[in-house]
Amino acid sequence: KRGILVKGSTYLDTLAQVKTVVFDKTGTLTKGNFRVTDVLPHNGLSQLQLLELAGQVESQSNHPVAQSIRQAYGQTLHTSEVQDYEEIPGHGIRAKVNGSVVLAGNDRLLHREAIAHDVCVVDGTVVHLAVEGKYSGRIIIADELKEDAKEAIQGLHAQGITTAMLTGDSQSLADNIAKELGLDQYRAELLPEDKVEALEAFLHSAGGGKVAFVGDGINDAPVIARADVGIAMGGLGSDAAIETADVVIMTDAPSKVAEAIYIAHKTRRIVWQNIGFAMALKAMFIALGAIGLATLWEAVFADVGVALLAILNAGRIIRNPR
Repeated sequence: KRGILVKGSTYLDTLAQVKTVVFDKTGTLTKGNFRVTDVLPHNGLSQLQLLELAGQVESQSNHPVAQSIRQAYGQTLHTSEVQDYEEIPGHGIRAKVNGSVVLAGNDRLLHREAIAHDVCVVDGTVVHLAVEGKYSGRIIIADELKEDAKEAIQGLHAQGITTAMLTGDSQSLADNIAKELGLDQYRAELLPEDKVEALEAFLHSAGGGKVAFVGDGINDAPVIARADVGIAMGGLGSDAAIETADVVIMTDAPSKVAEAIYIAHKTRRIVWQNIGFAMALKAMFIALGAIGLATLWEAVFADVGVALLAILNAGRIIRNPR
């Protein structure tokens, strides 16, 4: 009813013990709707030529960044001229276009290939391009925060929960987002495999509390599986992430994470109320029966009546948790 799917009572109970929530960035805290905001060519290329070159190199990629570049170019791309396409995980793409080796990727790729360039730190997601070892320019791409991202962090902080973010984006971009949302911690410039190691650090420093990870992409599946509670965005999330997760947010709204934890706490309180009430009342009637003051009808109430009262008390969880 609230748009939150919990795959078992065990996970609901674990949610109530969560002390740290770690978010992926793209598609989780942000919309994942990338758009090109600036094109800065070098080495004699025009803006249109740089966009065309980037679109050709990214022609075989389904990544949202690649899709935004092709959309910004807005014309038919001659992909037959692209050969020897190679994805370099966590860095970018290498391919031959018209016989020239072209690199498209992040700053790490340029340093790895020892390509001289004028700027390392850029606000926003950036795709650098180089042709035959010479820097050819960069394309700046922006992503929007989800409307309720800040509300999600505030809702978690209100429950005394520490928040963190893991991203493969640059340090400067991650720092800006962390400040805007009020995140407690973040780790930037992570390769997909680095996210598992980063989560391990949070698990070791949790101090007995549980750690939840929230993600949406296929690269997030190993991290979701490793967390004490894995949470996936169910609307636009990958099948692998949804299948691996213990909790699925059907509306893709990060604020539902705080709501799920709130519901888990409320459910746990009601469970303990029912246990305490049932044990106390039964103990009282046992004592009354031992001294001859409890009749058959009191015994029936102690059994059936207590069960009915527990069900009625449990029904309070159906009401709006806010």
